[in-house]
Amino acid sequence: MDDKDARDELKIPLSKEDVQVHKRRVETGVRRIRKVIQEREEVVDEPLLQQKVNIERIPVNRFVEEPPPVRQHDKTTIIPVLEEIMVVEKRLLLKEELHITREMEKVRKPQKVTLRSEEVKTETIEKESPERSH
Repeated sequence: MDDKDARDELKIPLSKEDVQVHKRRVETGVRRIRKVIQEREEVVDEPLLQQKVNIERIPVNRFVEEPPPVRQHDKTTIIPVLEEIMVVEKRLLLKEELHITREMEKVRKPQKVTLRSEEVKTETIEKESPERSH
């Protein structure tokens, strides 16, 4: 290699950059959580079954040899009512019968009830940075 070749040679320095990443925790603020209980009244209006009993007294006034049994006729229960009476001879007189009829009826009885629900509210509480505290 002659001097001319050596002079024409260009030297370029090379450089290299490296990156190092470090993480650290920084508290940026605080959250406060509150639970609030709400109450509200609502009307509950559901149908309820209610049973009514009607009693009808039916005079019979008939003599019988023995007590008639309690019996059922459709929705009506018949209960005999007996009385002993004095005569020359003793006999049973069917004095009356009770005819009891049951009927189902839907009724509404609205009532106020108190219901509760919870609601969560949050708020940010900013932490004072070190630069602002001086």
